[in-house]
Amino acid sequence: MASLSRYRAEGGVTLLADTCAAGGVTFAFTERAGGVSKAPFTGLNLGDRCGDDPAAVAENRRRALAAIGASGCAQRLVSPHQVHGDNVVIVREATGAGYAQAVFEACSGADAVVCTASDVPVLMCFADCVPVVICAPGGFSVVHSGWRGSIARICQKAAGVLASETGCAPSDLMAYVGPCIGGVDYEVSSQLIGDFVREFGAGVCVGVPERRKLSLSYAVACALTDAGVTRGNLAFVGVSTAASTDRFYSYRAEKGTCGRHAALAVMSTSPAPVWEPLDNV
Repeated sequence: MASLSRYRAEGGVTLLADTCAAGGVTFAFTERAGGVSKAPFTGLNLGDRCGDDPAAVAENRRRALAAIGASGCAQRLVSPHQVHGDNVVIVREATGAGYAQAVFEACSGADAVVCTASDVPVLMCFADCVPVVICAPGGFSVVHSGWRGSIARICQKAAGVLASETGCAPSDLMAYVGPCIGGVDYEVSSQLIGDFVREFGAGVCVGVPERRKLSLSYAVACALTDAGVTRGNLAFVGVSTAASTDRFYSYRAEKGTCGRHAALAVMSTSPAPVWEPLDNV
Protein backbone atom coordinates (compact mmCIF):
# COMPACT_ATOMS: atom_id res chain seq x y z
CA MET A 1 0.00 0.00 0.00
CA ALA A 2 1.50 3.32 -1.09
CA SER A 3 1.25 6.22 1.34
CA LEU A 4 2.99 9.51 2.04
CA SER A 5 4.06 10.98 5.36
CA ARG A 6 5.84 14.17 6.33
CA TYR A 7 9.32 14.09 7.85
CA ARG A 8 12.10 16.41 8.97
CA ALA A 9 15.66 15.45 8.06
CA GLU A 10 18.90 16.72 9.57
CA GLY A 11 19.32 20.45 9.08
CA GLY A 12 15.59 21.13 8.96
CA VAL A 13 14.97 19.84 5.44
CA THR A 14 11.28 18.86 5.29
CA LEU A 15 10.25 15.93 3.11
CA LEU A 16 7.20 14.00 1.97
CA ALA A 17 8.04 10.33 1.53
CA ASP A 18 7.16 6.67 2.05
CA THR A 19 9.67 4.69 4.08
CA CYS A 20 8.09 1.47 2.76
CA ALA A 21 8.62 2.16 -0.94
CA ALA A 22 9.24 -0.85 -3.17
CA GLY A 23 12.68 -2.13 -4.10
CA GLY A 24 14.82 -0.41 -1.48
CA VAL A 25 14.23 2.99 -3.08
CA THR A 26 14.59 6.10 -0.94
CA PHE A 27 12.70 9.05 -2.40
CA ALA A 28 11.26 12.37 -1.30
CA PHE A 29 9.31 15.39 -2.41
CA THR A 30 10.98 18.41 -0.85
CA GLU A 31 9.41 21.45 0.77
CA ARG A 32 10.90 24.94 1.12
CA ALA A 33 12.19 24.44 4.67
CA GLY A 34 15.85 23.90 5.44
CA GLY A 35 17.52 25.83 2.62
CA VAL A 36 19.79 28.86 2.29
CA SER A 37 18.32 30.73 -0.70
CA LYS A 38 17.24 34.33 -0.21
CA ALA A 39 14.11 36.09 -1.48
CA PRO A 40 12.43 35.64 -3.92
CA PHE A 41 13.74 32.05 -3.84
CA THR A 42 13.57 31.79 -0.06
CA GLY A 43 14.28 28.34 1.30
CA LEU A 44 15.42 25.07 -0.23
CA ASN A 45 15.41 26.12 -3.87
CA LEU A 46 16.78 23.22 -5.90
CA GLY A 47 16.32 24.75 -9.36
CA ASP A 48 19.43 25.95 -11.17
CA ARG A 49 17.61 27.71 -14.02
CA CYS A 50 15.42 30.22 -12.17
CA GLY A 51 17.93 32.99 -11.39
CA ASP A 52 19.05 32.02 -7.89
CA ASP A 53 22.65 32.26 -6.66
CA PRO A 54 24.41 29.09 -7.96
CA ALA A 55 26.27 28.69 -4.68
CA ALA A 56 22.98 28.67 -2.76
CA VAL A 57 21.49 26.10 -5.14
CA ALA A 58 24.57 23.90 -4.79
CA GLU A 59 24.31 24.00 -0.98
CA ASN A 60 20.58 23.28 -1.12
CA ARG A 61 21.18 20.29 -3.37
CA ARG A 62 23.89 19.04 -1.04
CA ARG A 63 21.43 19.20 1.85
CA ALA A 64 18.64 17.50 -0.11
CA LEU A 65 20.89 14.66 -1.25
CA ALA A 66 22.19 14.21 2.30
CA ALA A 67 18.59 14.03 3.51
CA ILE A 68 17.90 10.97 1.32
CA GLY A 69 21.21 9.31 2.19
CA ALA A 70 22.88 10.07 -1.14
CA SER A 71 25.85 12.16 -0.02
CA GLY A 72 28.29 9.43 -1.00
CA CYS A 73 27.06 9.31 -4.59
CA ALA A 74 26.19 12.99 -5.14
CA GLN A 75 28.77 13.19 -7.93
CA ARG A 76 26.59 10.82 -9.99
CA LEU A 77 23.48 13.00 -9.75
CA VAL A 78 21.27 12.92 -12.84
CA SER A 79 19.22 16.12 -13.15
CA PRO A 80 17.73 16.39 -16.64
CA HIS A 81 17.09 19.50 -18.67
CA GLN A 82 13.29 19.50 -18.45
CA VAL A 83 11.56 20.46 -21.71
CA HIS A 84 7.87 19.59 -21.11
CA GLY A 85 8.06 16.63 -23.48
CA ASP A 86 7.64 12.87 -23.09
CA ASN A 87 11.21 11.64 -23.50
CA VAL A 88 12.24 8.92 -21.02
CA VAL A 89 15.94 8.40 -20.28
CA ILE A 90 17.08 5.03 -18.91
CA VAL A 91 20.02 4.76 -16.49
CA ARG A 92 21.25 1.17 -16.23
CA GLU A 93 24.83 1.78 -15.03
CA ALA A 94 26.46 3.89 -12.33
CA THR A 95 29.72 4.32 -14.25
CA GLY A 96 31.22 3.98 -17.70
CA ALA A 97 29.89 4.60 -21.17
CA GLY A 98 26.32 3.62 -20.35
CA TYR A 99 26.11 6.15 -17.53
CA ALA A 100 27.75 8.87 -19.64
CA GLN A 101 25.29 8.27 -22.48
CA ALA A 102 22.32 8.49 -20.12
CA VAL A 103 23.61 11.78 -18.67
CA PHE A 104 24.09 13.15 -22.19
CA GLU A 105 20.54 12.20 -23.14
CA ALA A 106 19.17 13.73 -19.93
CA CYS A 107 21.02 16.99 -20.50
CA SER A 108 19.74 17.08 -24.08
CA GLY A 109 16.15 17.16 -22.82
CA ALA A 110 14.02 14.70 -20.86
CA ASP A 111 11.08 14.76 -18.48
CA ALA A 112 11.35 11.25 -17.07
CA VAL A 113 14.24 9.13 -15.88
CA VAL A 114 14.04 5.39 -15.27
CA CYS A 115 16.93 4.18 -13.12
CA THR A 116 17.91 0.56 -12.36
CA ALA A 117 21.45 1.38 -11.15
CA SER A 118 22.39 1.62 -7.49
CA ASP A 119 23.93 4.82 -6.13
CA VAL A 120 22.66 7.08 -8.92
CA PRO A 121 20.43 9.81 -7.48
CA VAL A 122 17.90 11.47 -9.76
CA LEU A 123 16.47 14.96 -9.18
CA MET A 124 13.77 16.92 -11.01
CA CYS A 125 12.43 20.39 -10.22
CA PHE A 126 8.88 21.73 -9.95
CA ALA A 127 6.82 24.83 -9.24
CA ASP A 128 3.21 23.77 -10.04
CA CYS A 129 3.76 20.89 -12.51
CA VAL A 130 3.15 17.37 -11.22
CA PRO A 131 6.09 15.48 -9.66
CA VAL A 132 5.77 11.72 -9.78
CA VAL A 133 7.99 8.99 -8.36
CA ILE A 134 7.34 5.38 -9.39
CA CYS A 135 9.05 2.61 -7.43
CA ALA A 136 9.58 -1.02 -8.41
CA PRO A 137 11.61 -3.96 -7.15
CA GLY A 138 14.99 -3.08 -8.64
CA GLY A 139 14.36 0.40 -9.97
CA PHE A 140 12.48 3.68 -9.93
CA SER A 141 11.37 6.53 -12.15
CA VAL A 142 11.16 10.27 -11.49
CA VAL A 143 8.74 12.11 -13.78
CA HIS A 144 7.98 15.77 -14.52
CA SER A 145 4.40 16.05 -15.80
CA GLY A 146 3.22 19.52 -16.78
CA TRP A 147 0.12 19.93 -18.91
CA ARG A 148 1.97 18.93 -22.08
CA GLY A 149 3.48 15.85 -20.45
CA SER A 150 0.20 14.97 -18.79
CA ILE A 151 -1.83 14.96 -21.99
CA ALA A 152 0.99 13.02 -23.65
CA ARG A 153 0.70 10.45 -20.81
CA ILE A 154 4.36 10.62 -19.87
CA CYS A 155 3.66 8.84 -16.56
CA GLN A 156 2.07 5.92 -18.38
CA LYS A 157 5.09 5.72 -20.66
CA ALA A 158 7.55 5.89 -17.76
CA ALA A 159 5.66 3.23 -15.80
CA GLY A 160 5.73 0.92 -18.82
CA VAL A 161 9.47 1.41 -19.30
CA LEU A 162 10.15 0.84 -15.60
CA ALA A 163 8.13 -2.38 -15.55
CA SER A 164 9.95 -3.60 -18.65
CA GLU A 165 13.42 -2.70 -17.33
CA THR A 166 12.87 -4.37 -13.95
CA GLY A 167 10.87 -7.32 -15.27
CA CYS A 168 8.05 -6.74 -12.81
CA ALA A 169 4.32 -6.61 -13.39
CA PRO A 170 2.74 -3.14 -13.57
CA SER A 171 0.65 -4.13 -10.55
CA ASP A 172 3.91 -4.33 -8.53
CA LEU A 173 4.66 -0.64 -9.12
CA MET A 174 4.08 1.93 -6.39
CA ALA A 175 3.42 5.47 -7.62
CA TYR A 176 3.51 8.72 -5.67
CA VAL A 177 2.02 11.98 -6.96
CA GLY A 178 3.65 14.94 -5.27
CA PRO A 179 2.65 18.53 -4.57
CA CYS A 180 1.29 20.35 -7.62
CA ILE A 181 -1.18 23.04 -8.53
CA GLY A 182 -4.70 21.98 -7.56
CA GLY A 183 -7.55 22.06 -10.03
CA VAL A 184 -9.38 24.76 -8.11
CA ASP A 185 -6.35 27.04 -8.68
CA TYR A 186 -5.64 26.09 -12.29
CA GLU A 187 -7.82 27.85 -14.85
CA VAL A 188 -6.92 27.07 -18.46
CA SER A 189 -8.25 27.83 -21.95
CA SER A 190 -11.46 26.34 -23.32
CA GLN A 191 -9.41 24.54 -25.95
CA LEU A 192 -7.12 22.92 -23.38
CA ILE A 193 -9.90 21.82 -21.04
CA GLY A 194 -11.67 20.30 -24.03
CA ASP A 195 -8.56 18.41 -25.08
CA PHE A 196 -8.14 16.98 -21.57
CA VAL A 197 -11.80 15.97 -21.32
CA ARG A 198 -11.53 14.09 -24.60
CA GLU A 199 -8.38 12.32 -23.38
CA PHE A 200 -9.30 11.57 -19.74
CA GLY A 201 -13.04 12.13 -19.35
CA ALA A 202 -15.08 14.74 -17.53
CA GLY A 203 -13.50 13.92 -14.16
CA VAL A 204 -10.45 15.93 -15.17
CA CYS A 205 -12.53 19.10 -14.64
CA VAL A 206 -13.06 20.62 -11.23
CA GLY A 207 -16.75 21.53 -11.41
CA VAL A 208 -18.33 22.02 -14.83
CA PRO A 209 -16.17 22.29 -17.99
CA GLU A 210 -17.25 25.90 -18.48
CA ARG A 211 -15.24 26.85 -15.38
CA ARG A 212 -12.09 25.65 -17.17
CA LYS A 213 -10.51 24.33 -13.95
CA LEU A 214 -8.10 21.52 -14.79
CA SER A 215 -6.93 18.79 -12.41
CA LEU A 216 -3.54 17.63 -13.65
CA SER A 217 -3.30 15.13 -10.80
CA TYR A 218 -6.50 13.45 -12.02
CA ALA A 219 -5.02 13.12 -15.52
CA VAL A 220 -1.81 11.69 -14.07
CA ALA A 221 -3.79 9.18 -11.98
CA CYS A 222 -5.67 8.06 -15.11
CA ALA A 223 -2.41 7.57 -16.98
CA LEU A 224 -0.89 5.56 -14.14
CA THR A 225 -3.89 3.28 -13.67
CA ASP A 226 -4.08 2.78 -17.43
CA ALA A 227 -0.45 1.63 -17.19
CA GLY A 228 -1.53 -1.03 -14.69
CA VAL A 229 -0.72 0.67 -11.37
CA THR A 230 -3.39 -0.37 -8.89
CA ARG A 231 -5.35 2.23 -6.93
CA GLY A 232 -3.96 0.84 -3.68
CA ASN A 233 -0.44 1.46 -4.94
CA LEU A 234 -1.12 5.09 -5.83
CA ALA A 235 -0.60 7.88 -3.27
CA PHE A 236 -1.22 11.64 -3.47
CA VAL A 237 -0.01 14.62 -1.48
CA GLY A 238 -3.28 16.44 -2.11
CA VAL A 239 -1.89 19.94 -1.40
CA SER A 240 -2.11 22.69 -4.02
CA THR A 241 1.21 24.46 -4.49
CA ALA A 242 -0.58 27.67 -5.54
CA ALA A 243 -2.41 27.78 -2.21
CA SER A 244 0.58 26.73 -0.08
CA THR A 245 3.50 28.98 -0.98
CA ASP A 246 4.65 28.83 2.64
CA ARG A 247 5.61 25.20 1.96
CA PHE A 248 6.07 24.95 -1.82
CA TYR A 249 7.02 27.10 -4.80
CA SER A 250 4.32 28.13 -7.27
CA TYR A 251 5.11 29.69 -10.61
CA ARG A 252 1.51 30.85 -11.02
CA ALA A 253 0.90 32.19 -7.52
CA GLU A 254 4.34 33.86 -7.34
CA LYS A 255 3.94 35.40 -10.79
CA GLY A 256 6.81 33.61 -12.47
CA THR A 257 9.58 34.50 -10.02
CA CYS A 258 10.23 31.70 -7.55
CA GLY A 259 12.42 28.76 -6.71
CA ARG A 260 11.78 25.09 -7.32
CA HIS A 261 11.05 22.18 -4.99
CA ALA A 262 12.01 18.73 -6.18
CA ALA A 263 11.33 15.04 -6.47
CA LEU A 264 14.45 13.00 -5.90
CA ALA A 265 15.18 9.31 -5.50
CA VAL A 266 18.03 6.84 -5.17
CA MET A 267 18.70 3.14 -4.61
CA SER A 268 21.53 3.66 -2.17
CA THR A 269 23.97 1.08 -0.81
CA SER A 270 24.51 3.39 2.20
CA PRO A 271 22.44 3.06 5.39
CA ALA A 272 18.92 4.43 5.17
CA PRO A 273 18.52 7.98 6.49
CA VAL A 274 16.80 8.66 9.80
CA TRP A 275 13.92 11.16 9.66
CA GLU A 276 11.80 12.74 12.36
CA PRO A 277 8.08 12.15 11.71
CA LEU A 278 5.92 15.26 11.53
CA ASP A 279 2.21 15.46 12.19
CA ASN A 280 0.62 16.47 8.89
CA VAL A 281 1.06 15.82 5.20
